[in-house]
Amino acid sequence: MNAIADTGFLVALLETHDEHHVWAVEVAEAIRWPALTCESVLSETAFHVRSSELPLEMLQSGMLRLAFDLTDHLKHLQDLATRYADRHPDLADLCLVRMSELYPRHAVITVDEDFRVTAATSEKPSRC
Repeated sequence: MNAIADTGFLVALLETHDEHHVWAVEVAEAIRWPALTCESVLSETAFHVRSSELPLEMLQSGMLRLAFDLTDHLKHLQDLATRYADRHPDLADLCLVRMSELYPRHAVITVDEDFRVTAATSEKPSRC
């Protein structure tokens, strides 16, 4: 499967003690790598795993590919922020919703229930 990686999935994949680790490993086996992501997700992942090295290694190894430059989509991101203001999405969520619109054949891999609600109401995203 083609994938767009969210923070929760990456953290669960990297942290063996995470409650979703087994699920993340199973999903990882089904992904056609590299998974797409954005810098905001990498920043969040680095924060949660307390290591900048791990997400950078995933990029360097080819597991992940940055497929989104938010400056190219600023107006659309601002529109999404307004549309979903009641859900208080962070920048990574907005970027992932936009990526799901740009890459409709990619599943958004996430463990975040709030993002699933946001993604489900965007323009025909795929999600896992």
